[in-house]
Amino acid sequence: MADEPDDVPELDVPVGMFEDIEDLKAQVAGLTALVRTLTAGETGEAGEPVPPPADDGPAPASDAEQDEEEWRYPPFILLLESPEYDDELRALIEWVEGVLVPGYLAEPSADARWCHLWFEHPVAVSRLHACWLAWQELTDPATCGHTGPSTWHRDHLDPAVRELRASNGPFSGCVKGEHQIDHRMPGLVPSAWRTEGDLAS
Repeated sequence: MADEPDDVPELDVPVGMFEDIEDLKAQVAGLTALVRTLTAGETGEAGEPVPPPADDGPAPASDAEQDEEEWRYPPFILLLESPEYDDELRALIEWVEGVLVPGYLAEPSADARWCHLWFEHPVAVSRLHACWLAWQELTDPATCGHTGPSTWHRDHLDPAVRELRASNGPFSGCVKGEHQIDHRMPGLVPSAWRTEGDLAS
């Protein structure tokens, strides 16, 4: 053709090389688009670097971490208000009536008092709740090894029961089946056991 220069050298280029070059061009274009996407801010233009995140202190704990912290560090019951207090009292009642009473408390006597409405005595609730918190920690080998139960008996259960059942303890005015303090009637369940359906009926 007339518009082509006369001194164009003839190059012996393999056909496959052109395909390789086209592949490289496509890869470079894809990487360029990816870089622009990664370096663009939420509202910024492509190619604008993303500013470093502000240092707002430690990252908030995940839901699993928060659940673990709440389980490992439960609140003291007397610091709670309803409905949290009722939920904690319900769990405490289940532990006291299901573990402590059948496993550790013999028949009440003048020298070993017990009130079947112990949950109406704030001092008893606070001492038993503290004993229960210690039991949760010291019966878990992952946190206390194998000596935890022995420590719980010596440092928590025995002192708590001794104080509760003493002649001048919180049950000193109570005799078997009777009370010398202002209680609800024994036939009524405590408020922590009531449900919305019970209250409506």
